[in-house]
Order: sequence, then C-alpha cells, then structure tokens
Amino acid sequence: MSERKTLRLRASDLVAPKILKKLQRRSNLVGLALITHAWGMIFAAMALFYLFPSPLTFILAVMIIGARQLGLAVLMHDAAHNALFRTTNWNNWLSDWLCGYPMMARTDAYRRYHLQHHTRTQQDDDPDLILSKPFPITRKSLRRKLWRDLSGQTGYQQRKAQILNAFGPRELGFMGRLRHFWSKLGGAFVTHMVILAACGALFHWSYYLMFWLLPFLTYHMAITRLRNIAEHAIVPDNNDPFRNARTTKTNFLSRLLIAPYWVNYHVEHHLLMHVPCWHLPLMHKTLLADGYGDRMETAPSYIDVLRRATSRPDDEDRPGEIVHDGRNRLKGNFSEGFSETA
Repeated sequence: MSERKTLRLRASDLVAPKILKKLQRRSNLVGLALITHAWGMIFAAMALFYLFPSPLTFILAVMIIGARQLGLAVLMHDAAHNALFRTTNWNNWLSDWLCGYPMMARTDAYRRYHLQHHTRTQQDDDPDLILSKPFPITRKSLRRKLWRDLSGQTGYQQRKAQILNAFGPRELGFMGRLRHFWSKLGGAFVTHMVILAACGALFHWSYYLMFWLLPFLTYHMAITRLRNIAEHAIVPDNNDPFRNARTTKTNFLSRLLIAPYWVNYHVEHHLLMHVPCWHLPLMHKTLLADGYGDRMETAPSYIDVLRRATSRPDDEDRPGEIVHDGRNRLKGNFSEGFSETA
C-alpha cells in the first residue's frame, strides 16, 4: 500500500476567486438542456435511418447513439459531483431517471465509489487503478479488447453479471428475489420500457433493439474503453495532480462520436471536481493563461493516446494473461464486470 499523499490542490491556489465563482456556478437550465440535447441526438439518429435507410445511416446512427449513451453517463457523472443541477435532489432524482437508469446505473451508488477515485487517484487504493495499471499493452491485445466490445461480448457479460446479481441469492425465494431485483434495477426496467414504447410510437418497436440495445452493448462499450485509456493510462506521474490524469484534444468528429460533453478535459476535472462539465473549456483556458500548460498532461488526439497505450511490442503479447480481476469496472457503465483476458 502506498503512503497516504496529498493529491489535491486548493481551488484558491489554482484560479482567482472571481473566476472560481464563475467556474463553480451550476445551472438547472443548462443541465436540462444538456440532457435534452443527448436524448434529442439519440432520437434524431433513429430518425436519420428511418428517413434514409441504408447500411451507412444504420452504422452512423449506432455510433451517434452509442456516443450519446456515453454522454448520458457523463452527465450522470456530473450529477454524482452535484454539478449538473443546483440542488442535491435534482442531481439525484433527475439524473437517475433521465441519465442513470437508462444506462442501468444509479447516481448514489456511483457517487460512493467514484469519490474514492478522486481522493486516491492512481494510488494503490484507487478503485479505478485496474483500468490504467495494465498499460502499455500490445496492439494485438487492444484489437482483441475492441473486438470483444464491438461484437457485444463485453456488454453481454457485464449486463449478465449485473442482472444475475440484481436477482440476489436463491435463498430469498421467488418473491424475495423479485423484490431484490426491483430494488436494484426497477428504475432501469421502467426507463427501458419507456424507451421501447417511444421507439414503437415514433418508429417501430424493433428500433429499441437496433438503436438502443445494440449501441449500448457494442459501440458504447468500445468508446468507454477508449475514454478510460485516455483518462489515466500511462500517465507520467501518479502523484502529481497535473500529470496523473490526461486531457485529450478533440475536434468536431471526435466530440460527435467519441467524447461528448467535454469529457476529454480530465486534468481540469480532477483539479476541480465540482466544476460543471460545460465550464471545463473555460477552466482549461484559464489554466493555460495562468501558465500551467507545461505542467498538464495532454494528448493531441485519441489516436495519439492509443499509440502510447499500445507501445508494448507484439512479440511480448500473452493472450492468456489475466489483466482485470473478477470485479472489473468499465468506468462510464458504472456496473460490476467480469474476468477479462488480454
């Protein structure tokens, strides 16, 4: 176990009080607008295929929806920091029903686990260390992981484990197990039925399978993995708050398909975790203007991050190596996972 270290800086040491007040200002209107934008993009992508059916629009819709599903997880993450809305009740209740439950997650459960990650970032007791510790890996290993994600194997195994766990032990009996399931996944069941009904009313019930479950179990899993790699893998200094996380530069295409709602500003988020996601670009500019740019770990693109993360030679590849234990978490899905091989 590593020695306990001070891994956080005081907000007043980073930015001027006037700027800090602006950065930490929350807005119910902006929070609702971001959630509306995410769901609007999801149903607009469905409409794209409905109006112009083709293999190209199908693939594009799956990718856009998978990215907005990650976006819902990002917004729930903001709510877990009480940063999406002005009040705790809104950050819990609206985040659950509009962001968390559709992703089979709960804001309060995620908050309890995630705050430990912020307190102990990249230390031995960081609950997310398992996501960054195996890197660098080989390109062959990354290809295998991404194939499992895109083919639905990762999503299936995670959801299977989550659902079986929600039913609880057999000793509870039939009714007891149903009550246990409802306490764990009742909200998720209700929201998925609402999404199914909305798909049926607007398009066809099969759109729930094609454009909710399919992206959820495939493309969403792949870009969640990319996000995890970019945020903390192969960072240069686990004990430096400016360098134990990474900010990745984006363009329009990467924001549309990989990194929604400013999730790429991860150094900034770790430095001031209560800053709403829509203020992170301003915080980035402020830190650069104050001369912190050279201290911050940044990457020019997600492709560059993957190059760094796969720098281990392929001749060192070991397909049978266990790189995650049986309680693996793919952050962004906020659920217990499964044993994964390289």
